[in-house]
Amino acid sequence: MNALTRKILLIQNTRVLVQAVSLIRAPLLKQQMPLGFLLTDRQYKSMPTHGIGRYKYLLPKEQPKKKKEKVQMKQIKAATGTEYGVLNVSVSGYDLTLVEHYSQYIHNLCNRLDIKVDESYALPTKSTEVMVMPDQGTKMYVDVVLKTHERVVQISQMKAALAPVFMEVLLKNQPEGVQLSIKEHTEADYQTRFKTRPELEGLLAQIG
Repeated sequence: MNALTRKILLIQNTRVLVQAVSLIRAPLLKQQMPLGFLLTDRQYKSMPTHGIGRYKYLLPKEQPKKKKEKVQMKQIKAATGTEYGVLNVSVSGYDLTLVEHYSQYIHNLCNRLDIKVDESYALPTKSTEVMVMPDQGTKMYVDVVLKTHERVVQISQMKAALAPVFMEVLLKNQPEGVQLSIKEHTEADYQTRFKTRPELEGLLAQIG
């Protein structure tokens, strides 16, 4: 009986101890402890990482930006005894669709006839105001604004024997309301591609 009573007392004592510990721990857990108090043992911070997480060395090196060079005019090829030099086939009109399609037709025709096409570009659109004076009064007002669109197909090395055939095909397929002109390329034609800046030119003239 003594052994049995001892076991019963031991079990009761352990239950009492567990209840006492739980009662002591409950208010401690409810209290907000600082984060630094909980995370004090960080042994991995002192260990070497050997470059883990670094990615900058994987990226390609950035090359220095090059300054934009000023666009210079190409040397104009002179005409020979059997070939023309650089020619500008200019197409202009008020209808943008007709002008664009006719310039594409000229470009395709040059490719079929083995005529070298150097460039194909558009010139700045020009606006023309049509003024109308009323029957009564002298003050004029703007009735309509006409916009002239122009496209240029620059060709070179066209044989002299092929020129009449080329001109005849262009004239026969010229749409209504579209003007066609062919002339030799000059430096003035190159400058017309860029918009003028009078203010900048005036400042440069003052500096010079």
